[in-house]
Amino acid sequence: MAERQEQAAPDAVLTRIGQVVMLHHGGDREEARHRFLDLWAELAEDGDPLHRCTLAHYLADTQDDPSDELAWDLRALSAAEELAQEHEAGDESPAAVRAFYPSLHLNLAADYVKLGHSEAARTHLRRARGAADALGEDGYGDGVRAAISRLELRLGEGPSGGESWGPPRQRPT
Repeated sequence: MAERQEQAAPDAVLTRIGQVVMLHHGGDREEARHRFLDLWAELAEDGDPLHRCTLAHYLADTQDDPSDELAWDLRALSAAEELAQEHEAGDESPAAVRAFYPSLHLNLAADYVKLGHSEAARTHLRRARGAADALGEDGYGDGVRAAISRLELRLGEGPSGGESWGPPRQRPT
């Protein structure tokens, strides 16, 4: 019984991260960055990989310098890889781990575009598309898939194998 209650209890760190995300989305980017950094200091480099992945993923969005944004996105990917390793040991559900990758690789691709590293951007964009099958058929999944498609267009990359997520094109009659 106690185990079920623990599983149902909200994760306090993720709740705190969510509160700062709301602050950031409300327009206070600098305050959000400071609060995220305070949370990062609490977690430390050896904190829970889920918390570090989530926090670094959002912290990247508050950075002014594209190099700093890239560094935080790389930390998020590294923590996600730790989560994947835990999954292999049986500590995490596969869907939860796989669902991180499309957005993480998409963000890295966008970072590399900002820094003028188009080949690295294309590599991560292909990884994002390849991982997108883990996304749900919901608003979040649709948004990530749309962002992948937009960046593909911007980089002149077509979806592999002619696969497209958009509605079928209408032929003139």
